[in-house]
Amino acid sequence: MLVPLTRQKFEQIIPLIASGPQYKYYWGKFSNSLQRILISVVTVAVLLLIQFLFRVEFGLIFGFGVFGAFFWLWYPIFQASIRNKKCRSYKYSGFFRGRVLDWWITDRLMGKQETVNSKGELVIIENREKRINLEIGDDTGFSVDFEAPLRPAHKAIARGQIAEMVVMSNRPDLSTIEEFSDIYIPSRDLWVSDYPYVRKDFFNEVSMRLREGQERKPRRRSGRQGNRE
Repeated sequence: MLVPLTRQKFEQIIPLIASGPQYKYYWGKFSNSLQRILISVVTVAVLLLIQFLFRVEFGLIFGFGVFGAFFWLWYPIFQASIRNKKCRSYKYSGFFRGRVLDWWITDRLMGKQETVNSKGELVIIENREKRINLEIGDDTGFSVDFEAPLRPAHKAIARGQIAEMVVMSNRPDLSTIEEFSDIYIPSRDLWVSDYPYVRKDFFNEVSMRLREGQERKPRRRSGRQGNRE
């Protein structure tokens, strides 16, 4: 089932400014935050040196100084907002509800690190990450393949479970899907995602309305006389 979303609802689900989970995603590990802090310190030091050597107007230096000093704080917001903006650039969107057709586990090479062992030999260590792959589709033949980091909670995923997501397109009829969000499995209250695209409160609001709408639909009665539902 694919239901078109209004532009207003789509922009509620995909925020313009980074949400809390999106900020946390781009905050990264300790090494990432340390790197940003070092950039902030170096930026402030360079600006102070420029002000001392060239007697630049203090107000100008102060403005750039504040901007650079808080680089460690605002840069994750900037990264998430750029990614959100890319999604919001699509003209049309829809709420898709299908089922888990298949799933499998793969390894992805995340990077390589060179080191030296006790014998003085060069050793290349591969950093690999286990990923879960999902094939989500419906009775119309539409399907998408989705990949995300494997989490312990993913052991609850099974074929046939209902799966929901937001899809994006530049076609009014959504005949071509350009991008899609993280996946939600209602029966397990489980999100499968790499980057948390959606505002869960607005997403769940749409999901519940569609479920309630389906439940209110009248059931077909049997055409055979004498049979009761």
